[in-house]
Amino acid sequence: MIEIKNLIKSFNGNSIVNDVSTTFIKGKTNLIIGQSGSGKTVLLKSLLGLHIPDSGEILYDGVSNKKMNDSDKTLLRREMGMVFQGSALFDSMTVLGNVMFPLTMLSDKSEEEVRQNAESAIQRVELDKAYSKLPSELSGGMQKRVAIARAIVMNPKYLFCDEPNSGLDPRTSIIIDKLIQEITKEFNMTTIINSHDMNSVMEIGEKIIFLVDGEKNWEGTNKEIFKTTNQSVTDFVYSSELLKKVKKYL
Repeated sequence: MIEIKNLIKSFNGNSIVNDVSTTFIKGKTNLIIGQSGSGKTVLLKSLLGLHIPDSGEILYDGVSNKKMNDSDKTLLRREMGMVFQGSALFDSMTVLGNVMFPLTMLSDKSEEEVRQNAESAIQRVELDKAYSKLPSELSGGMQKRVAIARAIVMNPKYLFCDEPNSGLDPRTSIIIDKLIQEITKEFNMTTIINSHDMNSVMEIGEKIIFLVDGEKNWEGTNKEIFKTTNQSVTDFVYSSELLKKVKKYL
């Protein structure tokens, strides 16, 4: 579980995340949604430790970021997995090489253990026939699966996903969503997904926070979001053409 209390982050005097408090639940898919410029990415990067908050507190399974020294922060980063928006795979490395990379760099496992763990992660995302392929030989959905395998290979406590469905067709997006949700429950991780994809909201939004101009405007579940009277949320939810049509029948 990750809890944030009164988190504030600004740049050049402009408040980007403004007094946000919420809890991201362990074993569930937690979504951060909102329009472009709402503060989603800055909030995610603050949770990752890439931005230092101006004020407020972040607790990782009850341990406050304010009480962590440099060694503690290094250990915390090793408990984090990250799926980047563009997958961020190494073009010159095979699928196996990409997934082995974090273990090679950050663990003291033997070469054989590293390979076994990487193969296990690749098998979990159903790419065991693609060990020797390069990223350029894979579809966008397959590249995303490799990115997920690399993110979970060190058995993290926390999984962060930045727009994991970016560039994917709707069917592949649903498959990736379901894979992330399944892995979250299997590993009992705290998964936080930065998204503007309403398919993700509908399919896997077990906990959702909605940001407007850096402030938490609403929070709830995918079952509650279609019943809310919050006009900002309603405008966001029904901004896609598909959901405009769906709304007519609700």
